[in-house]
Amino acid sequence: MKKILYLMLASVVLFASCAKDPIENTATVGMAGEWYVTVDVVDETGEVVMEDPYGMGRFIISTFNTASDKAEEMFVYDNMNFWEFQVQVKADPAAKTFATDGMAPNLIYESNVQISAGKITYGGATTPAGKPADAIEFLLQFDDDDYGFVYKVHGYRYTGLASDE
Repeated sequence: MKKILYLMLASVVLFASCAKDPIENTATVGMAGEWYVTVDVVDETGEVVMEDPYGMGRFIISTFNTASDKAEEMFVYDNMNFWEFQVQVKADPAAKTFATDGMAPNLIYESNVQISAGKITYGGATTPAGKPADAIEFLLQFDDDDYGFVYKVHGYRYTGLASDE
């Protein structure tokens, strides 16, 4: 009888120790992700005046939550693919918008970055394979850009599918 009790107790302990805490989403889950983007130069009206000025084509950037995991802030990071920048922006998940407050410190090297007119549109883009995906776009400026360009960054959420790369 003792063996059965010990076996039942061991089973209960085993099952209890296997219980997992649910994984919660971050506060910026709807705005966070990896994005395939291209960069163009725009004038003061937002008209494209130079497509892909550095011949980079598409590359991946990331948006993600800060360590404090507040819905009102996130990072935009170019993954060292464009200008080598990472900047904290103010976010509005309800409106799906984001921007810096003027020039903000670049966390990669000593410079300042401004992001404005940032928005994410659910289902607002079409991937190269012709499938719907979320769209991202924002204007970008650097205080160390000798040309003083305003860049329009635009693209779609990375799908992981080879047909979209």
